[in-house]
Amino acid sequence: MKHAALALMASAAFAQAPMAHAAAAPKLKAEAVAGVEAQKKAIQVMVDTVFSYSEPGFQEVRTSAYLTDILEKNGFKVTRGVAGIPTAFTATWGEGGPVLALGSDIDDLLGLSQTPGLPYIKPMVEGAPGHGEGHNSGMPLVVAAAIAAKQVMEKNHIPGRLMIWPGVAEELLATKAYYVRAGLFKDVDLCIFTHVSSDFGTAYGDLGQNGMVSVEYSFKGKTAHAGGMPWEGKSALDAVEVMDTAWNFRREHLPLTQRSHYVITNGGGQPNIVPDNASVWYYFRDRTFGAVRNLYTIGNEIAEGAAKATGTTVTSKILGYAAPNFGNKPLAEAAYANIKAVGMPKWSADDQAFAKAVQTINKRNIKPLPDTVGPLVPPEQRSNSMGGGSDDIGDIMWTVPTITIRYPANVPNLIGHHVLSAMAMATPIAHKGVEAGAKALAMTILDVMTTPKLVSDAKTYFNDVQLKTDKYDPILGPVPATWLNEKTMKEFRPAMEKYYYDATKYPTYLDQLGIKYPTLEEPKK
Repeated sequence: MKHAALALMASAAFAQAPMAHAAAAPKLKAEAVAGVEAQKKAIQVMVDTVFSYSEPGFQEVRTSAYLTDILEKNGFKVTRGVAGIPTAFTATWGEGGPVLALGSDIDDLLGLSQTPGLPYIKPMVEGAPGHGEGHNSGMPLVVAAAIAAKQVMEKNHIPGRLMIWPGVAEELLATKAYYVRAGLFKDVDLCIFTHVSSDFGTAYGDLGQNGMVSVEYSFKGKTAHAGGMPWEGKSALDAVEVMDTAWNFRREHLPLTQRSHYVITNGGGQPNIVPDNASVWYYFRDRTFGAVRNLYTIGNEIAEGAAKATGTTVTSKILGYAAPNFGNKPLAEAAYANIKAVGMPKWSADDQAFAKAVQTINKRNIKPLPDTVGPLVPPEQRSNSMGGGSDDIGDIMWTVPTITIRYPANVPNLIGHHVLSAMAMATPIAHKGVEAGAKALAMTILDVMTTPKLVSDAKTYFNDVQLKTDKYDPILGPVPATWLNEKTMKEFRPAMEKYYYDATKYPTYLDQLGIKYPTLEEPKK
């Protein structure tokens, strides 16, 4: 009865959407919901396992192998190493009907190792990578939803094809444009992406995020004794510092929407040798394709000026790219109806207490885990974006009609790209949020497979609305930067391996780590 009621709610919610289409039959959606619920234990194990691997961009070796093994065991055909990226893959199933791509990111962030289930900062391995954004949860959601939808499609002889793909090195914004260039989406009709959040929703139109290009500038000079004969040297580090200074002066005269930041990746060897090699890595972000390209041009000009000023030479290497984000309206409306039908997870008192402890101990504004789904806000009712973060799902959004579903698997009011955002990501909060998101995604998959008008309307919106606002204009290097983070994992993986989750011995990852849930206080010093 519960599954049937949920499916009927989905049909009712969809009927109220601004651009209503016929949805999948309530019976089919009830079967999909039951299929996700049957995977409750598998979801917990997947979320916890990927969290324990904690692999940064291009080094998601264990994560990729683990996920592809699950997909193969469930009847998907896996192709590994796609687009020249060793940890990338596609997993396909089905025949006939529309082709629907399903994706989520799998990488984590450098230096953000954190013990889950603790409301205070405690690295598992000091200095190691960690899931400080929650990317350990997205692909388990996609896998669970795809398996549930596949079972319904097989049982009811529904034609259609699924293509699952991972967001490799998203934190470096370094792969999805290369997926597009390699043709991974040339036969795809629609795409649904998922991303961790504390809310449950989706959006369409201009999503307010910046596009971005990632560039490393390398300067070449001449060594000399820095004390005895510095006049014989030409300092590459001087060139880096001149470039950074010039860029920081130029900021005053750049659009308010731009974001630019850098790290010096090579500052030379030792102080008494004039550095002959030095490098600086920039992210240039802005709201449109043209604005990003303009920042890239300015960066190149400043780099050349810094080289001339110091008597050095400069080369550059593109390490990543991300297009601005733009969601598809018909597909977002379909997904939102299902999100409303599923509703927020039923949070326990322990879940709410843990969320409050994380916020309180770390001096964040207190906000409970939400119990209602917010509205689907049209673009004209959203405030104008003044720029911000980036996500390379934008490259796929400008290739095929695409949306992002945000699912409620983390605590509100935390700091992104920070250890705080890892604290709940292997707890019941994450498990429940992933299950809710998987239900909504599975139901939306069935809408796509059984509603030709939804597919055609999504394509019409893509061609007649989205492509009239801008045109896809990426800035790419010859190959993906697959060498990034390799040295880091060689250093940290041996210490991290002893923390890998063993689901054959422990019910949950918190059990393996000996952590009581909910832990609500920091140990007394």
